[in-house]
Amino acid sequence: MLRKILDQVEKKILSNDKLKKFHPLHDALDTFLYSTNTQTANAPYVRDSIDLKRTMIIVVLALLPTFFFGTYNVGYQSPEILNKNFIDCFLYGLKIVLPMYLIVFAVGGLFEALFAVLRGHEINEGFLVTGFLIPLTMPPTVPLWMLAVATIFGVVIGKEIFGGTGYNIFNPALTARAFLFFAYPSYMSGNKPWIAPVDGMSNATPLLAKSSNLDISYEWLDMFYGYIPGSIGETSTLAILIGAFILLVTKIGSWRTMLFVMLGMISTSILLNQLTSMSNNPMLSLSWSEHFVMGGFAFGMVFMATDPVSSAHSDIGRCVYGFLIGFMVVVIRCINPAYPEGMMLAILFANAFAPLIDYSILQRHINQRRIINEK
Repeated sequence: MLRKILDQVEKKILSNDKLKKFHPLHDALDTFLYSTNTQTANAPYVRDSIDLKRTMIIVVLALLPTFFFGTYNVGYQSPEILNKNFIDCFLYGLKIVLPMYLIVFAVGGLFEALFAVLRGHEINEGFLVTGFLIPLTMPPTVPLWMLAVATIFGVVIGKEIFGGTGYNIFNPALTARAFLFFAYPSYMSGNKPWIAPVDGMSNATPLLAKSSNLDISYEWLDMFYGYIPGSIGETSTLAILIGAFILLVTKIGSWRTMLFVMLGMISTSILLNQLTSMSNNPMLSLSWSEHFVMGGFAFGMVFMATDPVSSAHSDIGRCVYGFLIGFMVVVIRCINPAYPEGMMLAILFANAFAPLIDYSILQRHINQRRIINEK
């Protein structure tokens, strides 16, 4: 019955010149509910069970562990919840996280639809992942109006201005976070954003505590499991690794990118550890295992660096791209403690160089083949 209704509505839209421009809105609903029946008109043809819709759904499934734990951790970190049982903490967190998702999908979906109507193209499923990622990259105390402005910036400036899904240079979710980070730094850094203060109480994230030399210590296992303040989706490395397993098994995420982000981080942190005796900078003493569980490193490595659009596309390029991210995040964290997080800036920096990396790899292969042919 639903299929017949959608087909009848589509016929009426396509038969009316005034309504035809709104066909992308109908197409978005149809694609969301059913698999597409679009057939490729010209060769080459590829038969595969995976498409953009299934790819995005798998990424969302991989994000669910971080969503559920992050929602719980918002309540767990709040001084308002005295009895730290799972149900109370999760319900408290849901009251904060759910409005954030409603705002992001409402505002972001509106601008996605607006650009689809103006350009006459379909609404891509890419925003499903972008909309799911944006709240997870934010502290739970960010005002909703700021979240709405950041979402508009991420969708319009981060993606639509380049032509939409598949054409963006930078990761749209990270673009939204970067906008808030530089436009409203007091809401994104320091110790106040991470926990809603009650009677003046607040806490610092592990990276902030270390970079500011605060007398606050966190156990490594607590940081691995996620019982620490931080952005909603970044705290639990364990939940992130579960998502990484899903992405790797389904081959949605690049293992080369993840592996070389780790290798870049490990090698750079070991190198900077040798400079500890020459400086009073406490960040230089961080071991690679601490970098791994602190801040947004694991979240960025698994869900941001592996973005198939803004990352490198060649196999060797992904290795160079991943290593660059791992190198830059440690350099930013340790050399400039004013930005103790570093992962966001490292990925955006690598996004900018990803096309150049691929171009260099491609030209190298062309030159090698030219030399072989000349011989």
